[in-house]
Amino acid sequence: MHKQLIVLLLTAILTIPSTAQTLFVDPSIGHDNAKGTIDDPLASLGKAIALTNGTGNRTIKLAPGLYTLDDQLVLGPSTDTLTIEAAVNPDDPAWLPSKMPVIAPISHNTQNWGKFDHCTGFQIERDNVQIRGLKFVGNANPAVVYYYAIERHSPDLKGLRISQCIFAGSRNAAPIQGAVFAQGPGITIDHCIFYECKNALLLFVSITGFSLTNSILYGSYEGAIWFGKYSDFVFRDNIIANNNCFWVNMPGYAPQYTFNSSLITGNTIYMGLNVHGKVGPGNGYLPATNNVRRTGKVVLNLVDTDTIPRLYLHPSPISAGRQIPAGIFTH
Repeated sequence: MHKQLIVLLLTAILTIPSTAQTLFVDPSIGHDNAKGTIDDPLASLGKAIALTNGTGNRTIKLAPGLYTLDDQLVLGPSTDTLTIEAAVNPDDPAWLPSKMPVIAPISHNTQNWGKFDHCTGFQIERDNVQIRGLKFVGNANPAVVYYYAIERHSPDLKGLRISQCIFAGSRNAAPIQGAVFAQGPGITIDHCIFYECKNALLLFVSITGFSLTNSILYGSYEGAIWFGKYSDFVFRDNIIANNNCFWVNMPGYAPQYTFNSSLITGNTIYMGLNVHGKVGPGNGYLPATNNVRRTGKVVLNLVDTDTIPRLYLHPSPISAGRQIPAGIFTH
C-alpha cells in the first residue's frame, strides 16, 4: 500500500505542467493539455501565460510560427521574473527571419479606460517582465482603431525589458497605434526595430530609469517617442529616421535631455510638444547631444521579390548610419 501511494504521488508530480521553470510553446505541433516540455509543447501562448501567473521565475520559449491573439494576454500579477522569448533568438547561428515567432492580433477592443476603447496585445500587470526575439505585427480587425502591442498601464509597476524584437505596422492594412505604451520605472528597450508604427514609444508617467539603446525607429507617422518630464534616461546608438516627429515633449516642463552616439535624420519635426494628445510644434528647446548626426539618408533593407533577407529592416550598405550598432543583432 505504501509503495502504491509513492508511485501515485510521483505520477501526479510528473504530470503537472505548471511547475516547470521553462514552458515550451509550438502552435504547429503542440496541444494545450501538454506538459509544456520541449518534447511535449503547449499549443497556445495564452495557455502558457495562464500557467505562469503565480510565484516563481518563469520562462516561456516560443517555437517559430504564427501566434494569433483573439483576446489580450494578461501577464500578472507577480513580482517574480517572467521571460517570454523566441526558442531561436537573433544571435543564434541558426536564426533566420522565418524563425522569429510572429504575434498577430485579430481581437476586438479589449480595454475601456476613461471612454478610451482600444485593443491590447500583451497587457502587463506584473513587475519584472522580459520580452525577447519576437515580431509584433498590427491588428487587421476593422473594428479596432487603436492597437497597442505591449501595454503597461500602472505606473507602480517596475522592470520591463524588451530586446531584439521587431514591431512592424501597416497603416493601411494592419496598423500599430503604439508599439509600447507603458508607464512606470525601469523600462529598457534594446536592439529593437520599430517600423512604420503610428507611434513607437508612448511613455508618460513615472518614466524613471528609462533606456533606449541600439534600436531603429523608422517611419512613425505621428510621433516616434512620446515622453514625460523625466531626464534620467540613457539614449545611445540609435537610428531615428523618417518619422513625422522624433520626440514629443510634455508641455510645461523643461527637462534636460542628453542624446548620445546616434543618427537622428529625416524627421519632419525634431522636438515637438504634446498638445492635448496631438503633436504640436516645439517650443524651441534643443536637447544636449554628444556625437549625434542630424543629416544623411537612411535606406533599409526591405523584402525583395522572393524572400526576406536576413538583415531586413536594417541599414543597407548605402545607408547613412550603417556603422551604428543598431538592429536586432547584438554582435
